[in-house]
Amino acid sequence: MFNNDPLQDPKNKREDRENIKNVVSGVLVVDKPIGLTSHDVVQIIRRGTGIRRAGHTGTLDPRASGVLVILIGPAVRLSEYVSASDKRYQATIRLGSSTDTYDAEGSITDSASIEDITEERFNEVLQQFVGEIEQIPPPYSAVKVQGRKAYDMARDGEEFELEPRMINVYSLEVLEWAPPEVVIDVYCSSGTYVRSLANDMGKALGTGAHLVGLRRTKSGRFTLRDAVPLRRLQEAFEAGDWYRQLIPAAEALTDWPMIELDADQVELIRHGHRIAAGPDQKGLARGVSQQGDLVALLEIDPETQEWQPRKVFFQS
Repeated sequence: MFNNDPLQDPKNKREDRENIKNVVSGVLVVDKPIGLTSHDVVQIIRRGTGIRRAGHTGTLDPRASGVLVILIGPAVRLSEYVSASDKRYQATIRLGSSTDTYDAEGSITDSASIEDITEERFNEVLQQFVGEIEQIPPPYSAVKVQGRKAYDMARDGEEFELEPRMINVYSLEVLEWAPPEVVIDVYCSSGTYVRSLANDMGKALGTGAHLVGLRRTKSGRFTLRDAVPLRRLQEAFEAGDWYRQLIPAAEALTDWPMIELDADQVELIRHGHRIAAGPDQKGLARGVSQQGDLVALLEIDPETQEWQPRKVFFQS
C-alpha cells in the first residue's frame, strides 16, 4: 500500500526542517561551561540548528561559566537592546595578591598579609564600590586603543592607558567568607569588569586581590533557571528536538511594555504604518500578535501620540 500521509514522507520532513530554519526566531539560553569562548558556543549552535543567523548578547570569558544568551534568526536584531541588560555574577576572589591580568591566569605583581582583614572590614570596603562609579578595564581585555585590542598590546609589552568608564554596581553581597577566598554576589550594569572590581577591592584593602572564579547567574531577564547546559543542548541537536529549548523572541524584553496587536494592526505595522496609542503610553514597547509572536519594536511619537514601528520582525 502507498502511504498518502504527507507528514510521513521523508522528503516532506526534510522540507519541514528547511522551512523551520527559514522562519525560526527566538532565544536559546545556554549554561556555558568553562573553557569555551562565547563564539565557540555560537558556532556549536549554528552547526546544531543549521541556522547561520545567530549571535550572543554579551561575551562571557572562556574561564567563566553560566548564562549566555543566544539570539537566533530575525531575533538577532534584538541584540542591541538585550546586550545592554544588567548582569549578575557569583565571583570568587582571592585576597592577598594581585596579578597583571587581574585573575588567576596572570603573574603575581604584589602580595601582602591578610591577617588583619575581617569579614566586617571586607564588607566596609565592598560597599565603597556600590553605586555609579568609574572603572578602568583590565589591561588584558578586548577594549580597543587606537584600533588595537588592549590584550594584544599588553602581550607585546607596550605601554598604554585605558580610559575609565562609568558603570553601575547595584549591589554587592558576601555569599561565603573563607579567607583567603571570598565569594560575592555582583549585580551590575552591562560593561562591568568583575576582574577590575576584584583588583580595585584589593587596592582598597591594601592586600591585593584577584579573581579566581566567575559564574554569570543572570543576564537581563534570563537566569540559570532558564539556561540549558550545553551538553544537553548538543544531545537535543542529535535528537532533532532542540527547538523545544527555544524561548519566543517576545520574551527577551519582558521589562518593556507589551502592546497586543489585532490582525489589522499587525498588517499595518508590518508594512511600516503607524497605529494609535493610548493617552498615557510613551517610550518603547513590544508589539506582539494575539498568537504571542513578536511583530515589532514600537516607539511612541509624542506629537501624534501614535506607535511607529522601529524594527519589524513579522515574517509573512
